[in-house]
This record gives sequence, C-alpha cells and structure tokens, in this order.
Amino acid sequence: MTGKNEDLRRNVLNELTWDPALDATHIGVAADNGVVTLTGHVATYAEKLAAEAAAKRVFGVRGIAEEIEVRPPYARKTKDDEIAERAVRILQWDVSVPADRITVKVEKGWVTLSGHVDWDYQRGAAAADIHKLSGVVGLINLIAVKPAIRTADVRKKIEDAFHRNAVLDAKEITVSAVDGTVTLSGRVRSWAERNAAERAAWSAAGVTDVEDRLAVG
Repeated sequence: MTGKNEDLRRNVLNELTWDPALDATHIGVAADNGVVTLTGHVATYAEKLAAEAAAKRVFGVRGIAEEIEVRPPYARKTKDDEIAERAVRILQWDVSVPADRITVKVEKGWVTLSGHVDWDYQRGAAAADIHKLSGVVGLINLIAVKPAIRTADVRKKIEDAFHRNAVLDAKEITVSAVDGTVTLSGRVRSWAERNAAERAAWSAAGVTDVEDRLAVG
C-alpha cells in the first residue's frame, strides 16, 4: 500500500504544480489509502479552492482533508469593512446575481453570504464573485435556494438528465426526491463524475437542496 500512497501523493503534487491557477510552492501533500491531506499556505482564497479542485481531478483520490491556510503576501491585512464594501459592489455588478436579496457579513477576513435566490447557479455565482476578492480568507455560503416554481416530477427530470450525460454511469446512481430535497446515492468512478451528478441535480427546477451521498471509487 505504501507504493500506491506514494504514487498518489506524487500524482497530486504534479497536478497542483501543473495548474496555472495556483502557486503550489508552499503546499504539502500526504496520501493514505485514497485520502489526500493538503497542508501549507497560499496567498488567496481562490488558490485554496483551486488546490482542492486540482486534487479532486486526480484518479484514485477518494477523500480530501484540506488544511491549507490563506496567508496574504502583504503585511497589512485588508480591513473587514473594505472587504465588505468590495463584496457588495462586485455582487451588484454581476447581472446573474439578485444582489438585493443577498446580505454580506465579514469577520476577520471570513465572508458570510445569506439571503435567498431562485436557482443554485445564482448561489454559485455569488460565491464565485467573492472568491475573486483579495483579503478573503474563507467563505460561508448560507444563501438558500427558494425557487419560485416547483415541479412534481423532479426525480424523473434528474434521471433523464443523468441518462443524457456522457460523463455519468446513470445505472449506478439512485435518485430520491422529497419536496425540493434531492438525495443522490450509489457509486461513481471519480470526483469529476460525482460533481457532474450534483450539478445535474441542482439544474432541475424546484430543487432546493441536494444531499450527495455518492461514494467515489
């Protein structure tokens, strides 16, 4: 098993180094039976997220323990009120985000978003906007999805979407839906397949929450 662990660790390190979205100089990697631990520090929150995404792309990764710290390269940290002001402004500029329904709170560099939107992509777009801001060390996304339109056949629509998706092995995934909450269970071959299933589920009208219980491997 030691050899497999070392191969996986090396593959993750290579993927981190290859990714132009981050500087992996100060990131450490350990691997144990498919579980990868990322340590060290990066300059921005966006790089922290990029490192996690890069590790998930590596075949054989079944779980990730993410312990990377965000350490801005400049001595003077951005004040919370400055981050909050820029966060509000960037949300207002994004036409895909209903900024009037989102509240921003900043404490010690951690940004908390609350409020509600109609679609999950709007929730994701708001988070992506915050990822771009310097001085942010973490994000808590409490935005709720409250669709204006609900459909009775959510489960059928999601299953149809799975069958259309070339990435997914639909027969290995079970979908259940109660009101607007969708639960995915079964097994997928990779983190990419797991993410594709979750995105497809969120794309159905009427979905307010997705519980992803898919096993990887």
